[in-house]
Amino acid sequence: MSVQRQGTTLFTAILVLVATGVVVQLWLLTVSMEAVARHDVHTAIPAAVSSTVLFAINMGFLRYVLRFDRSLHR
Repeated sequence: MSVQRQGTTLFTAILVLVATGVVVQLWLLTVSMEAVARHDVHTAIPAAVSSTVLFAINMGFLRYVLRFDRSLHR
């Protein structure tokens, strides 16, 4: 398998993971907004923390893809 084909497979897999993470973040936003409307802080704070963790994971994926692309072009 060529390096370019590996890169395409890697990018596709990471794109699926990021898309799944974004859908989960949207769900967490919905849950946290409903919790805020009910004045339920015990649900809103963990949802916000989980969303922040997912954001950090997605940024890590982006950094990995960019680093892989940069090393591929060298």
